[in-house]
This record gives sequence, C-alpha cells and structure tokens, in this order.
Amino acid sequence: MLKIKKIIVFLLLFSLFACSRHIYRTAYPTLSDGKYDSEFPYRSASHELHKVIRSVKRLNCIAYYKSYVFPEGSQVRLRDINPGLIKKLAVKKIYFNNSVTGTATIVLVNGNQVAALTCAHVVDFPDTIVAYFLEDDNRPSEFVQSVAFKERQSNIIPELPERGELDILAMDQKSDLAILGRNFHTAIPPGIVPFSFPLGKAKELDWGNFVYLFGYPKGYPMITRGIVSDPNRDSRGSFLVDALFNRGFSGGIVLAIRDGVPNFELVGIANSVAADAEYVLTPGKNYNLSVYDPHIPFTDDIYVQFKKNINYGITFVIPTETIRNFIRRSMPQLERQGFDLSYLLKEPGTTGSEGSQKKK
Repeated sequence: MLKIKKIIVFLLLFSLFACSRHIYRTAYPTLSDGKYDSEFPYRSASHELHKVIRSVKRLNCIAYYKSYVFPEGSQVRLRDINPGLIKKLAVKKIYFNNSVTGTATIVLVNGNQVAALTCAHVVDFPDTIVAYFLEDDNRPSEFVQSVAFKERQSNIIPELPERGELDILAMDQKSDLAILGRNFHTAIPPGIVPFSFPLGKAKELDWGNFVYLFGYPKGYPMITRGIVSDPNRDSRGSFLVDALFNRGFSGGIVLAIRDGVPNFELVGIANSVAADAEYVLTPGKNYNLSVYDPHIPFTDDIYVQFKKNINYGITFVIPTETIRNFIRRSMPQLERQGFDLSYLLKEPGTTGSEGSQKKK
C-alpha cells in the first residue's frame, strides 16, 4: 500500500513539473533561442542589476586653463605666439576651468590597481583654446583675441582613494573611447568592484530587443530601460535606443539579456543624444544673480555661451565590436603601463567575475 502511495505522489509531481514546463515554454517561447530577448524580464533582475551598478561610477573631469588676452589692433597671429610675445603684448591674464561629469565603468581591480572604461569626449579637453577678433561681417579674423593653455587636468571617481584621480591610459577620439587607470598607494575600498558580465555582440541585436542602461545623469546613479532601434546602422554594429539620456550619462553601459535573466551581456556604451544647438548671451560665472532685476538694463560683462537642447529618446550607442577593437589596439600601450585587460577580449561564456578581479 505504501509503495502504491509513493507511485501516485511521483506521478502527480511529474505531471505538475511537465505541466509547468509546458506553460513556461508557452509563455516564454523565445528564452532558449540563443538570441537577445525582446521581452521584459520574466523574473526579478534586481540582484544582477545591483551587481552592475556597483561597477558603474560617476566621473568628474576638470581642466584648468590660463588665458592671455591681447588688445584690439595688436594683430597677433597664432603662429607668432611665444612666451616673449605674450609677456610683451598680453594685457590681461585670466584663470578658468572647464568641467564635465560623465560615467565610467570599473573593468579592473588588481590589488591597488584600478582601470575604468568611459567615453573619450568626457576626458578629452583641448590643450589650447584660441579666440579670434571678428571682422565687420562677424567672421573670425586671422588675429588672436585670446589664447588659453591647459595647465593640468583631473579625472576623478570620488569613491577611489587618494582623491580618486585617474590617468588617461589610452584614448581614441574617433571611436570615442578611453581607458583610465592608476596604481594607488592605499587599499581599494570594498565598494569598488569590477564589471563581471561578458562583452556581447551588438551585431546580433535586432529591432525591439530589450536593454538596460546604467549611468550618472546629472550626477545621480540611475538605471533605465530602452528598446533597440535601427540595429547595425553602420558597419561597426551601432544602434539606437529610445531611453532617456541626460548630461552625465555619456560613458554609461548598455546591457542586453540573452535567453533570460541572469544572462546579461554588455552590448555597448551610450555616448550621445540627438540635440539642437544655439548660442545664448549669459553673465559671467561669478555674477551674483540675487542682485539681478529684470526691469533694469544689464550693464555687467556679457558672454556668449554655446547651448544644446537635448531631443530626448534618441540615444546613440557605441557597439561592443568597437570596444573590443579599441582594447585590442590599446593592449601594447596598456601593458607598458602595467595594465592587463585581455580578459575583456574573450568571447561570452569564457569569462566572468573571476577574470576581472585578480589576486597578486
């Protein structure tokens, strides 16, 4: 009798299991097709998303300049500028800085060594800035009005030790990618962990694939979601995403899911958004806005500022194929500086968290 009861229980469990498998395959028929998913994740992904966001950091970049101003009529050409001429003709010396906030992803933690991946335009400040006098028709003349030289630059991830400053290890303006890194003298905090999911293949994305984006818009840690459009829009495998993009999101990573959670793969880095540009008049940075009265004509210094108005919902993404090529080309330069990112070049399924955090 006991044996009969066991057989009945077994048959019931088998029936329930087979039924649940049938329902699962009916409800999620594409989760085992080897392709990137177009469905919203069928179960909670919070655990995996938390792992990812720990590797994505706010990046603050500041370039410090010294500018020399020449009087009107000095007729200084750029090719003639040298220390002696500056000392003789410059009538004013101005110190200023340009700052950018972006996103960087920790890709290596090796003892006290850290490396991070971001967009080149976040850290790429010009060494020299030149402004020219205008002709009567408002075209720039050949005569220099001011020239500014970059004195130093700071690339900072605030959570890192020693003020969090990183050096630019490799950069490619054309692909808009950069790798930052440094060997610190003090221990790396536990909160600094390397990205542990594999690099996927952006060229395998299709219309409507579901993706997550991670970044620091306006300096805030954010996760958002989007849908892939115009896949393989060029030979590199670039694509568009309808996710919202704010200043500070440049360098944020884009993750797709292959055959369901937790199979996340990095498929790109968000680097730009469609925008309209315009020039506006603005007071200087040190102007006290509390004393401004809209009923009284403004008589202080006025500056021309370049302003971009973002067209939200059209985000451009650098594909992983470009990221791999950039890392491959940069390997000799990185190795000379003591950094090994070769694990990032492995195909999905052959790497993981064990490859991105090494032991000395």
